[in-house]
Amino acid sequence: MSISQLVAQHLPFLRRYARALSGSQTAGDAYVTAMLETLIADPGTLDRDLEPRVALFRLLTRLWDSVTLNAQTEPVPLQVQGERRLGHITPVVRQAFLLVSLEGFTEEDAATILDVDVPTLRHLVEDAGRELAAEIATDVLIIEDEPFIALDLEGLVESLGHRVTGIARTHTEAVELARRKAPGLILADIQLADGSSGLDAVNELIEKVEVPVIFITAYPERFLTGVRPEPAFLIAKPFQPSTVAAVISQALFFERRARPREQRATA
Repeated sequence: MSISQLVAQHLPFLRRYARALSGSQTAGDAYVTAMLETLIADPGTLDRDLEPRVALFRLLTRLWDSVTLNAQTEPVPLQVQGERRLGHITPVVRQAFLLVSLEGFTEEDAATILDVDVPTLRHLVEDAGRELAAEIATDVLIIEDEPFIALDLEGLVESLGHRVTGIARTHTEAVELARRKAPGLILADIQLADGSSGLDAVNELIEKVEVPVIFITAYPERFLTGVRPEPAFLIAKPFQPSTVAAVISQALFFERRARPREQRATA
């Protein structure tokens, strides 16, 4: 595939990333234009040893790090309230967050794009979580029956700057804790201590209030039932703390609220 074909295939996503990164449509498009001019002048600047999408984002990132374009720009219209806070995140942390949360790159590919190792990338994503939490800190309800996992999640949530309102081990406890104080985010296991379902608990909770939900479970197949709250985020156990941090930031930043889904009729 020619370079022009590669660029055409990925151009909308390069523009989306550059606009989010710079905070304006004008500046974002200017960076992408500079990348295209660089490729025309020297096609060898694109690393052909990398997967094309990774290579293009890596080249754009190098230009972003080395050039300042269009300091006076007109802000792009923002789609959700959380995006107004993106400009408060430091540049390299912003890059890591957007590559993982907005563009969906793996940790390995995002690290390659930023020219860092994976542990450094994870630290950057965790930093993003802390910097975003300074702007959008919220109350978090943890629904988890394994004490050590619950404590790990509590420590991670608090290290990001959020507040844990309680830890529930059963459906009943989750409903009671949410009744006392409505959470701004829910982290939920699917299989709970008394055999009850975290899915059912969450579905009951979000009938009263729309809230982002992240399922963290060793049984991801139980999520794929067609009767779950949607949309929601799913993390399989065992998990990397940086993954949880990234998904928490993503859920709050993009304000993706879960809504109950009606159960399908059965014969």
